[in-house]
Amino acid sequence: MASASRNPAVRRPSPRRRRGPRRWTAALGAVALIAGTAALTAPANAQATDRTTAQSTAQSTAQATDRTTDRTTASKAVDFATRCVPPPIAGIPPVNGTTTARISVDTSAPKVGDTVTVTYQVTKPAAGNPVDLALPADIMTPTGEVAIGGAQSGKLSVTGPKKNPPVPGKGEFPSFSMTGTFKVTAAGAITLSPGDYNIHTSYIMELDTPCTVSNPPAPVSETVTATGGPGANERAITLATSSGRPGDRVTVTGTGFTALTGITLAGRAGAAQTADKLTFTSGADGGFTGRLKVNDRATTGIVAYEGASWSSSKGAGPVAYTVTDDTPVPGNSQKLTASVTAGTLSMSQAGESVALSSVDYGTGGGADGDLRTVTVKDYRGGAAGWSLTGKVTDFTGPGTIDAGKLRWVPACTTKEGSPSTCAAGSEGAVGSEGATLASAPNGTRTGGEFTVDARMSLKVPAFTAPGEYSGVLTLTLT
Repeated sequence: MASASRNPAVRRPSPRRRRGPRRWTAALGAVALIAGTAALTAPANAQATDRTTAQSTAQSTAQATDRTTDRTTASKAVDFATRCVPPPIAGIPPVNGTTTARISVDTSAPKVGDTVTVTYQVTKPAAGNPVDLALPADIMTPTGEVAIGGAQSGKLSVTGPKKNPPVPGKGEFPSFSMTGTFKVTAAGAITLSPGDYNIHTSYIMELDTPCTVSNPPAPVSETVTATGGPGANERAITLATSSGRPGDRVTVTGTGFTALTGITLAGRAGAAQTADKLTFTSGADGGFTGRLKVNDRATTGIVAYEGASWSSSKGAGPVAYTVTDDTPVPGNSQKLTASVTAGTLSMSQAGESVALSSVDYGTGGGADGDLRTVTVKDYRGGAAGWSLTGKVTDFTGPGTIDAGKLRWVPACTTKEGSPSTCAAGSEGAVGSEGATLASAPNGTRTGGEFTVDARMSLKVPAFTAPGEYSGVLTLTLT
């Protein structure tokens, strides 16, 4: 938000109004920052000194950051129209302003599958301090989004540290930076544009000032060029039937393979390849249809791959296939058969509530606790794996603690004898969008029993209003 001296939407009250009721002034005194509260009043000369010092510090920091950015990437600063909405307690209408920002990356030439670190630096926010009261240092925590376009699309969430120089009365907000990562999934030019951002303040009250791009998307600030062919997750095969007698042919359809390259269809028995095999060349679009003759009774799945031997990076499958035993019964004999009935994929948990540890007002920190143990049972007996994810709501009480402040460190144990092996999800924030707690991959034969745990910590800001807060963590097994 622009300062009151430059934006007609935030005007200082006239002398006549100053002599009347002071409701407007009191409201701004309660919200000295459009996203902050209750700043202390300093003498006029101290305010002027703070203003000069803070502006000098902010300018020096921005210039140093710009010089570093220029040395590491060819990104460019862009301007875009922004609409900032102050907290309702401020009693100020939304203000339309201009944001100047820059996107930079740690590598401008990644390969498909690489992880790229992105920095979103707001060098000149559209929001500013609308009143004469100065704001203290280190009360602002920025979050935002980066728009991904070109060869792949999506939105990347970025966050910044809780750090800022003092903000003088009627002064501009200082520059700030936010970072995040994304995985490259497609070759080609990938564009990065600044997106919406939010300024959260922790000063007596927890308040937010969301700023949105008025005419999205904002101009492109950075472009990375990714190289590499299609990944294994882009190759896929389907079977016309899931079973057959020895000697039958099964039709296999493939997509996402490299165009006009050698393809092998083969039978699999666990991790080993069986005698069933067929080679040919893929089509100009990377697709194919082949008919594999299956003779080997040991075959339990079918794979397709490029090159001379199986590679998970250039293959697809295995997809389950059953060879039906039609061996004739000798004379004076009886053929005995038994069946195994497929079960279900299910989960259970050791409780429905977790009491996190308490934190002190004014200090804040981690409210820690352990997830109630979750047991996953995969008794389906097929080739499909599973994924256990979780998402959490905001924690509500006397105030609100953002869902993104809940982090976990997952752990997963596989019961002995299980065909599958589970993998714990990554350490990090859970949030309202969710994160993976544990998973097991697809395979020729999957299943088993698994125990899932997690160490959890809710990062409570220092001056969160005292009281009890609660949120709901929802787990989903697919």
